[in-house]
Amino acid sequence: MTTLTAALTSRQRMTCMLERRDHDRIPRYDGYWPQTIARWQSEGLLGDARTVLDMLRSDVVGVCWIWPAPFPGRREILEENAETEVILDRMGNVSRVWKHKQGTPEHIRFDCDCAEKWFRQYKPALLKAGLSVNLDDVAQRAESNAAYPYFRTMSGVESFEAMRQLVGDEVLLAAMALEPEWVRDMSRTYTDLILRDFQAVLDRGLGADAVWVFGDLGYCRGPFFSPSMYRQLIWPDHVRMRKFAHERGLKFIYHTDGDVRTLLDLFVEAGFDCLQPMEAKAHMDVRELAPKYGQKLSFFGNIDMVVAGRGDRDEIEHEIRTKLAAGMSNRGYAYHSDHSVHPGVSWASYQWIIELIDRYGGY
Repeated sequence: MTTLTAALTSRQRMTCMLERRDHDRIPRYDGYWPQTIARWQSEGLLGDARTVLDMLRSDVVGVCWIWPAPFPGRREILEENAETEVILDRMGNVSRVWKHKQGTPEHIRFDCDCAEKWFRQYKPALLKAGLSVNLDDVAQRAESNAAYPYFRTMSGVESFEAMRQLVGDEVLLAAMALEPEWVRDMSRTYTDLILRDFQAVLDRGLGADAVWVFGDLGYCRGPFFSPSMYRQLIWPDHVRMRKFAHERGLKFIYHTDGDVRTLLDLFVEAGFDCLQPMEAKAHMDVRELAPKYGQKLSFFGNIDMVVAGRGDRDEIEHEIRTKLAAGMSNRGYAYHSDHSVHPGVSWASYQWIIELIDRYGGY
């Protein structure tokens, strides 16, 4: 590999990684649970999540978050106790959430449970709801980050995740088999609105370097649907999102949890630039995937936080060293945890991870 003597900016570094060209070191970024930061502060961290990202020498900053909803701003508390609240939310759904910690909500009722409700109530509500992003807030965030040339991402949900959160997995997956035209209409509608909101950010002059969309297509044993069903119902709108990005000179990064190995050929065919976060406990492994796909797709993540949580320094070093070597072999790899850093990871272990990335992450 070519050694670059001059350090690149974050924007240059991430762009080179996504194009699989020579660069100086792997880009870095990560996500942390609030409880993780609280634990680390009790173990000696002087600062917050931003402090940790600075120590990591993070290269990425988010410009905005896009998620169209039929009833923006709605959050009605239906009942509560000392630990939880039952809320009616902006999707029209009822769920139980923790008051004082982060966690998966308990879904009690998805109101949009049939095509008739979608066409009569929810689709019209979405179409009249307006932008899902506050452009003034985006402008303020952009101003605060202007002094440093971060790689800037416009982030948001994609249509499958939006549909899951509107109608629930059970209704959606049955509809994909039994009512495909309803699913196509929901996917197209959401994609239209998401791209409208991304365009509004660009029209305001709030520039970005990539579109980074989030939608979990699988679980630990595979995708939620077959590759052929994905191609027929969801993939065309993913292609639209990728084309939107590339036509504006932006890169396209796709986030999905779960084992999506059987979908990778379709990701490549769609023209995705990068896959993130590559969940290790769902059998995603850059050491296996980079030799097959690394010439056509960059990888972002895959560092196993289950391993990090065990705290064994030798095991953590093997995880970092071997996965960085695999991803870097094609110059298309960026550091990230394989999901986010949970509170089972000690501050000492995460500092060791940073040290190892510095040791093994240079070209």
